[in-house]
Amino acid sequence: MPSNFIKEIINDDLSKAKYKKVHTRFPPEPNGYLHIGHAKSICLNFGLAKEYNGLCNLRFDDTNPATEDVEYVDSIMEDVHWLG
Repeated sequence: MPSNFIKEIINDDLSKAKYKKVHTRFPPEPNGYLHIGHAKSICLNFGLAKEYNGLCNLRFDDTNPATEDVEYVDSIMEDVHWLG
């Protein structure tokens, strides 16, 4: 069975007290609807934070304000909530 290198790194960092808790983030740009790659990132980042009793921040990047819209912010928040 293949190893989970991300969990191995997290476990190593926590066991050596490099960090006190797991803290991840999901930083979409609100300039369109989410796609399958976003769903994978949501599950990974929120899932690892939950598994390790940590935190995951949903932080909207605004690198291109001209293409961003509240409709996309609302849609992203709904999708994140739906994915759990």
